[in-house]
Amino acid sequence: MADYKMPDINIVMVAGNLTKDPVRRETSNGTPVANFYIASNRRFRDNTGQWREDVCYVGVVAWYKLAESCAEFLRKGSTVMVEGELQSRSLRSSDGVFRNVVEIKAHRIQFLDKNIQPDFSVDDRSETGTDDYTLTMD
Repeated sequence: MADYKMPDINIVMVAGNLTKDPVRRETSNGTPVANFYIASNRRFRDNTGQWREDVCYVGVVAWYKLAESCAEFLRKGSTVMVEGELQSRSLRSSDGVFRNVVEIKAHRIQFLDKNIQPDFSVDDRSETGTDDYTLTMD
C-alpha cells in the first residue's frame, strides 16, 4: 500500500456580526494586534419543518495594519467576512487554570457595512514577509 501525505490545508471563511468592539493592544515589541468575536447565524429547517436559527461564536485575531483598521472602523454589530486560518493557543486564566482556545488568524477581512467607507486597502505582506493580511473594502 502506498504512503499518502495529507495536504496541509487550513482555510476558514466566515461571515457574521461583531459581538463587542474590537480590543486593540500591542505586543512587547510594538506589533499591533486586535481581538474580537463574531456571531455567525445559520438558519435551517428542523425535522418538523419549522425554521430554526443556530449561532456560532468565533474568535478572530488580526495583526499589523489589519488590526489597526479593525480597531478604527469596526464596532459592536459591524458585519464582516473573515478569511484566514484556524490557530490554537493555551491561555492561563486569572485563577491559574490553562484553557485551550481555537480562533481565526485573519488574513483578510471585508467590512460589509455600507456606512464604513475608508478609501484605502491594507496589505501587510511587506511587514510580515510571508503572510498576506489584506483588508478588502466592498
